[in-house]
Amino acid sequence: MASGTPVICSRAASLPEVAADAALYFDPASHEELACEIERVLASGPLQRSLRKNGLERAKQLTWQSSVQKHADLYHRLLDKD
Repeated sequence: MASGTPVICSRAASLPEVAADAALYFDPASHEELACEIERVLASGPLQRSLRKNGLERAKQLTWQSSVQKHADLYHRLLDKD
């Protein structure tokens, strides 16, 4: 995402949470669904542009600094609960 490449990823684990609307998703048990999504991206310039744009925007939100801040906020909330 951070390099402007359209992303296709599985619906497994936390990947949908991480990629949000910046990726297309497939069932990790279905190679047919993966192939379909690859063909879909390759065939559509507008979809490629949309995924690039959304990916770059999403990647800006996923920084080490924001991760550290979210963890620190969580720790503060947990420690303040007495």
